[in-house]
Amino acid sequence: MDKIEYTPQQQEQKSALEAETSSLDHGFPAEPANQRRSPKEWGKSLFSRQFLTIFALGQMLALCITATTILTTKLAQGENPVSIPTTQSFLNYFVLGVVYTSVTLYKEGLSGWLDIIRRRAKFYILFALIDVEGNYFVVKAYNYTSLLSAMLLDAWTIPCVVLLSVFFLRMRFVRYHYLGVFICMVGMAFLIWSDMVAGKDFPGSDYLKGDLFCLLGATLYALSNVGQEFLVRQRPMYEVVGQLGFWATIINGIQLAILERKEIATINWTPSVVGYIIGFDIAMFIMYSVSPILLRLSSATFFNLSLLTSDFYGLLFGIFLFNATINKIYPIAYVLIMLGIIIYNVKPAPEPQFKRILQDDKSDTNLNSNDPTTMA
Repeated sequence: MDKIEYTPQQQEQKSALEAETSSLDHGFPAEPANQRRSPKEWGKSLFSRQFLTIFALGQMLALCITATTILTTKLAQGENPVSIPTTQSFLNYFVLGVVYTSVTLYKEGLSGWLDIIRRRAKFYILFALIDVEGNYFVVKAYNYTSLLSAMLLDAWTIPCVVLLSVFFLRMRFVRYHYLGVFICMVGMAFLIWSDMVAGKDFPGSDYLKGDLFCLLGATLYALSNVGQEFLVRQRPMYEVVGQLGFWATIINGIQLAILERKEIATINWTPSVVGYIIGFDIAMFIMYSVSPILLRLSSATFFNLSLLTSDFYGLLFGIFLFNATINKIYPIAYVLIMLGIIIYNVKPAPEPQFKRILQDDKSDTNLNSNDPTTMA
């Protein structure tokens, strides 16, 4: 049989088709052959401005989570123990609402703000409700289940985010993304194992209720993260954060009046208690202000992978503040999680393919921009 000769264009198309077919055989999408990069090009992408920016933002958010955990622990274990998680969240939502609603009013005017309420309030109310209840159920879970059970179940957020991103945001991850997630989850398993070896577990009073609360809270966190990415990729960030703060203040305020009214009345408002609460809300304000930028530049999946490193920063601070000790397994877990984050970013996060139902003719053209400094 005569050998078939292809033109250069036909050969390129044939190679791309073979690469796509091969990837489908293995269950993962792959790069077309003409777009595959050499190790040198991979190295350049990992040290590009884009990657360094999202990596720095992710670690900043992890430090914010660490700060909120330490300050909440100081409140709960101080000379005058205080446990008011709903109140702490209320103050954060209130400040977010005041700051970013003011920005919205400045940019859009009162009529523009009222138009946002009229046209998109249902989306923002749902987003705020999910965020408020996610925070509530995760905090409540620690009152009923063991610490290690809560950590393990809280990791459920990551596979939930991946699934929601694929089916809701229509993101087409490639094998590097799935491999990065898998390695991070292995690192999380080593982290939990290290806590078991160190005997850090604390018994729970009602394991079933606590585990169910933790699973529900982790699922709500995933919905909140993916929902926020859905919103910030279509609307200005100041609008999204301002509406979250506005509606969450109302929802959380009602919940506060029902659940923590008596606790607030009995608190001894010492300077240290006030300082811890203010520090907590500053960290939360930074986190809620920065997270939309990271979600627009990368993805909700990368956002959650980055937060895994907060446990290590918490340990470093704990060594000095709470006389914590480090065991040999912790560094292994840290290296695995960092490796997973790097592998996840070998390829840029895929662009969501969902229908932009919230954009209108007046939408800013910078909504899909990779400029991390814009709040448009």
